Amino acid sequence: MTVTSYTERPGHKVDETDGLSVPWSRSSPKRKGVSARAVSVVTILMVLALWALSARLQLVSPVFLPSPVAVWNKFITVARDGFVDATLLQHAVASLGRVFAALIAAILVGVPVGLAIGISTIGRGIFDPLLEFLRPIPPLAYLPLVVIWFGIGEPSKILVITISMLAPVALSTASGVRGVSQERINAARSLGATQRQVVRHV
Repeated sequence: MTVTSYTERPGHKVDETDGLSVPWSRSSPKRKGVSARAVSVVTILMVLALWALSARLQLVSPVFLPSPVAVWNKFITVARDGFVDATLLQHAVASLGRVFAALIAAILVGVPVGLAIGISTIGRGIFDPLLEFLRPIPPLAYLPLVVIWFGIGEPSKILVITISMLAPVALSTASGVRGVSQERINAARSLGATQRQVVRHV
């Protein structure tokens, strides 16, 4: 009995029936049928059609559900003429400025808190209960107290956004610290790395 061996070349696979080397592709075959993008487009069009039909039949008061055309016309008017002595772009820039300021504040506070939770048992005991207490409370629930303490100016707006970002930033940092392999930490310490170097580089 003769045993024949076949060598598989790169970019080819051996046919088990006749032993011939045939080209093959790593890419998965394309699925037949409707694509997800087409389904999304059709869904959006259906929602717009139902919206327009409901507004035309006045199933809901126009005060609460205006037609898509009315909404679009109002958007153009606000973008062109502005609203409350400011254009739409100015309002958008002001909102983005508040969000970025709150993000920076949340990072400056949340990252050290997350590091303390992930590294130290004392830090975990101090900050973890506070974060678990703050996390389920909606940020808007703090709004009355923030307005009473800080007024209705920019600091109160930034503070409310910061509170909503603080818990996710801190908990994500703590999760990242806890997810580091202990072998890597031990290897870094065996090479003479200090605690600060381990936190910074590992």
